[in-house]
Amino acid sequence: MPELRTDRLVLRGWRACDLDPWAAMNADPVVREYFPEVLTRAQSEASVSRFQADLDRRGWGWWAVEIAATGEFIGFAGLDPVEDGMPFTGVEAGWRLARRAWGHGYATEAARAAVTHAFERLALPEVLAVTAVGNLRSRAVMDRLGMRYDPAEDFDDPEIPEGSPLRRSVVYRLRAEDRRPGGR
Repeated sequence: MPELRTDRLVLRGWRACDLDPWAAMNADPVVREYFPEVLTRAQSEASVSRFQADLDRRGWGWWAVEIAATGEFIGFAGLDPVEDGMPFTGVEAGWRLARRAWGHGYATEAARAAVTHAFERLALPEVLAVTAVGNLRSRAVMDRLGMRYDPAEDFDDPEIPEGSPLRRSVVYRLRAEDRRPGGR
């Protein structure tokens, strides 16, 4: 399984020491603002097991993200096939960081590494990203990656309960041929 490295970050496989900070992140209602609920420790532990199994099986997926200089775990980023039942298919780029890591450009840097991997190593023709319509921080990352938004693709996420303000979602896309030189 490859590690992805940037100037400041390492995207790597999951370690036992990641579980406590990962569970704390998932229990933080601010970090989980655009998700239907916070996660329990058991749910966080199960997600780490799934993420690592996917990395072991495919060689790509949701990597743990750490700061290269310190080894501090700050969240996750990577790629995953779109869930069944969505109104589109493809491979999605995603990221989620602990609040203390916000505002440093880490989400964009980690996401850019994952997207570069998707195009240069996996030879994917396109990568997409999905979020709740109101998640302006994630949408800003998508814009910085050079992804394109088409309002005609807005949809109601079938995994979010009807009536929830999180249900309306947006799709951003980046095709390999539209990617800017240097992965930007």
